[in-house]
Amino acid sequence: MNTALHDADERTNLTGNNKFEMLLFRLGDAQGTERRELFGINVFKVREILVMPTITAMANAPAHVLGVANIRGQIIPVIDLPAAVGCVPKRGLTILLVTEYARTTQAFAVEEVDEIVRLNWSDVLAAEGNGGSLVTSIAKLDGDTEKSRLVQVLDVEQILRNVMPRAEEVITPESVGDSVKLPHGSIILAADDSPVARMMIEQGLTAMGTPFVMTKTGQEAWDRLQAIEAQAQAEGKTALDKVALILTDLEMPVMDGFTLTRNIKQDQRFQSIPVVIHSSLTGTANEAHVSSVGADAYVAKFVAAELATTIRQVLRH
Repeated sequence: MNTALHDADERTNLTGNNKFEMLLFRLGDAQGTERRELFGINVFKVREILVMPTITAMANAPAHVLGVANIRGQIIPVIDLPAAVGCVPKRGLTILLVTEYARTTQAFAVEEVDEIVRLNWSDVLAAEGNGGSLVTSIAKLDGDTEKSRLVQVLDVEQILRNVMPRAEEVITPESVGDSVKLPHGSIILAADDSPVARMMIEQGLTAMGTPFVMTKTGQEAWDRLQAIEAQAQAEGKTALDKVALILTDLEMPVMDGFTLTRNIKQDQRFQSIPVVIHSSLTGTANEAHVSSVGADAYVAKFVAAELATTIRQVLRH
């Protein structure tokens, strides 16, 4: 097996219909059970799939880091994903998923790859509050039925933070530069489904001195925007008087950031509000598509100073 997954044009076109492709895989028995649950990751994050190569164990490596692998001349850390999420592989770690995520490349060892499925984001529901701190959402594979197979979409941001913690970026007014001045009475409306990402965004926006409203999905942001617009109309104002900028992730349950951006830019009530996409989905194909849906800027997660600079630039235009 040596599978490259970047048929970029076809997969990018899916985002025009609030759809995406998910790679399904298994990690072994769930803790305390003999069930081999399905897990999923957006295909856009997966660079390639390999039969497990030779792993070089590293001295004093963090727990759940198996070592490193030489993949096409690049030394990449390999994470024992079943161990990181509490599963027990019965068939061994046979497959390596090489991923590109938030400016980094890493590989996840898994028990088995299942298939690639095409889903609508409306079939993906937020999992927060349901007891799984490493799961951002649950995907229903067979539509809205009680017998639908469920797939757990892992919070890669949280897993990487747990397994390979980095020195925390100290986000202060000094580190983000000059404060960002919004028109009186207006806010930044932000959307992200990852608790870790929301925490960092909130810290960044607070350091910038900008009032904000945080939401967890594209749908929640869209509903909030319409409610704000209704309030603005009642006051004889417009949505732009209330919302200075919208900051959105791309991968979110129910409605993704591409669809949210398109809805905003195709609606006369909102199209003058600048939209900044803030995502861990990096790469030229994704960044080009950001422009095609009408976003005003793109910034990769997560450097608070870069986010602040991008927001300042967009607001000046």
